[in-house]
Amino acid sequence: MTITFIGHGYVGLVTACVFADLGNNVFVIGRNHDKIAKLNAGEPLIYEPGLKELLEKNLKAKRLHFTLDYGEAVPKSDVVFIAVGTPPKENGEADLTTVLSVAEEIGRHLKSGYTVVSCKSTVPVGTNTRVKEIIDRVKPQQSKVEVASCPEFLREGTALLDTLNPDRVVIGSDSRKAIDVLLELHKPLNGERIITDLSSAELIKYTSNAMLATKISFANLISFYCEATGADVETVLDAVGLDKRIGRVFMSPGVGYGGSCLPKDIKALKKIGDRLGVDTAFLAAIDNTNIKARENFIGKIIKHSPGKKIAVWGLSFKPNTDDIREAPSTYIITALLKKGFTVSVYDPEALENSRRVFGNKLKYFDNPYETLQGNDALVVITEWNEFKQADLSKVKKLLLHPVIFDARNIYEPANLKELGFHYYSIGRKPV
Repeated sequence: MTITFIGHGYVGLVTACVFADLGNNVFVIGRNHDKIAKLNAGEPLIYEPGLKELLEKNLKAKRLHFTLDYGEAVPKSDVVFIAVGTPPKENGEADLTTVLSVAEEIGRHLKSGYTVVSCKSTVPVGTNTRVKEIIDRVKPQQSKVEVASCPEFLREGTALLDTLNPDRVVIGSDSRKAIDVLLELHKPLNGERIITDLSSAELIKYTSNAMLATKISFANLISFYCEATGADVETVLDAVGLDKRIGRVFMSPGVGYGGSCLPKDIKALKKIGDRLGVDTAFLAAIDNTNIKARENFIGKIIKHSPGKKIAVWGLSFKPNTDDIREAPSTYIITALLKKGFTVSVYDPEALENSRRVFGNKLKYFDNPYETLQGNDALVVITEWNEFKQADLSKVKKLLLHPVIFDARNIYEPANLKELGFHYYSIGRKPV
């Protein structure tokens, strides 16, 4: 098929590269000349394992095309995916400005024939119906358009694997023909097919992210109990997770969830519930617990640090990405700076993005051990693999004081005790 993606963020770019690799002719429309030029030169703009190689391969095969011109792509396409951002407004509601303006551009550039327009952006219930109304209002009379909701469930850091091997492919539409077109397009991908109506498909994405956020906040809530009682959160959650009805996946204590999805989607789902008259106290509690988790960690550092010079390992909101949007690190570092701390930082991929946020307020290092010299304590925020296997004896020699604050419980307390560290983690007794 010939397909078009509007937007080249994580969702649009990764999915476009995968569908191109499956043999489709794929256009990707952006709105920034420099970014489109870089993408056409094989620079993916974001860090995602394997993405650069897949991008270069399909550019070379001439199956992947980046453009600013709707007229070059939309008229030729069997399917047009909307994959633009839906950032939160100040009140937490999803901002649909870009989605709706893109819908109008799609409508104006359609030609005669049949096209499926499918939304991959995370949008409130009823948005796809609005997209259809906008397109019908501006499209040529001879063109036939039907809409569908086809939400994505990829995880940054494993996005290529998730696109090729999803747990499920959700297709929501009132049109059997549109469903059949999307089923054919997704035929090479694994995963169970969920065929449903537009509203259900739109709500599935929000529900999925809300459940993931719930598990994280629940784990952090239990960590509060453990710190108050001397219990060990890892032991507690391991035992609870052995119940097959519950499981341990995603039920991990730390400093809360971040990234471009969970924080905004919890807030957006709450606003949807408020508008519908649904009691959203549960969602508010999830968000409040997430904030409390990072505040508790900040409090530990302020209370127990032997000095005000801190080294930080890990800036991205999770491993294997350079994304720092809503990352716990940004909140933690900002709070420490306000308290007069000086902060030296290292991250395998996210240094440049952090520079854009903090500028010269931080000291940046390209090597984790160099970050430690002259600092009073180490703070580990993101659980990159290289930190799990760090030479802790070397860490101890380089720090002014043998103190580690571990936001992800990646080290064993008994080992840190044996090495002579003061060690503060989440939901476990300090060493």
